[in-house]
Amino acid sequence: MSALGQGVRLGGSTSCKHSVLFGNSVLVLPCCPLPARRQRSLHLGTQAMGRRGLAELINVGKQRRDPGRELLKPGQLSPRLDVPANIQRPPYVDTGENPWIEDIQVHTKDELKKMRAACKLGADVREFAGTLVKPGVTTDEIDKAVHKMIVENGAYPSPLTYGGFPKSVCTSVNECICHGIPDSRRLEDGDIINIDVTVYLNGYHGDTSKMFLVGNVSEKAQDLCRVTKHCLDEAIKICGPGVPIKEVGKVIHGIADKHKYGVVREFVGHGVGRHFHSMPTVPHCRNSEQSIMTPGQTFTIEPMLTERGVKGRMWRDNWTVVTTDGGLSAQYEHTIYITENGHEVLTLP
Repeated sequence: MSALGQGVRLGGSTSCKHSVLFGNSVLVLPCCPLPARRQRSLHLGTQAMGRRGLAELINVGKQRRDPGRELLKPGQLSPRLDVPANIQRPPYVDTGENPWIEDIQVHTKDELKKMRAACKLGADVREFAGTLVKPGVTTDEIDKAVHKMIVENGAYPSPLTYGGFPKSVCTSVNECICHGIPDSRRLEDGDIINIDVTVYLNGYHGDTSKMFLVGNVSEKAQDLCRVTKHCLDEAIKICGPGVPIKEVGKVIHGIADKHKYGVVREFVGHGVGRHFHSMPTVPHCRNSEQSIMTPGQTFTIEPMLTERGVKGRMWRDNWTVVTTDGGLSAQYEHTIYITENGHEVLTLP
């Protein structure tokens, strides 16, 4: 589950709700507050992308759809699912907040064992969720099945009640960039869907997401998914101790440019472990982030690419973000552990 990066305007140092600039619209949503110096760092980095990038951020185009594909609209939400009382809950469950932690999360050997277990469960749930993807299935049905598997394994579905999020998994279909809320909409032949799973097991979060194809998917949609996955894979390859975090965005943006896809700037990877979202911020675009990868730390890389413009529009649910031009979006995510000599991907199948 991505954190909010470039474009954030904080509403106060203790508030979990703050305004976000998408295009020329200011919206309020619950998300992870980033410190002002991090916002400035990301802003300076994106300035280097030139007039075209700036125009994409400040101009709002009319949403249009591809022939034969209807744009998304909110469906009906089912009641929130219960979690057995014996399952350990993250601290934010009781408060409804969505805290951002300034600390870099570095793990001991014993802590890493718990982190590996959480990430392994997250990966297993992600792959199980993918088996449910077919025409006619609702995203709400996927959420129910995912919720059941998570709690049956003694874990808590991390998104549930995080900043008021009402479901146990994020399901982002077609033009949805991220944070789609499962509802009554049925998947249709030709859809693409990102399923974003985070589990909280024995005090640790494991965070991962993947694209799945629904039935007969167009070649251009498949290509967007392939390139997005390639961006993630290539960014992971450069990870290791001493590597600047900004190199991740450099690799991803270079590949996206080669294939003429857009890179979403507003949402970033993040530290993960004992806390759901923490430092470091991991931008997926070219940037001037100053953090350096250090042994023992864990963080996510989760690039979001679009087939056309990168501007996003927030729905009234304060979570769902869709492309303003109706173009498709794709995202893949892994949790990475930095070793003494390189890295380990904790959320592989």
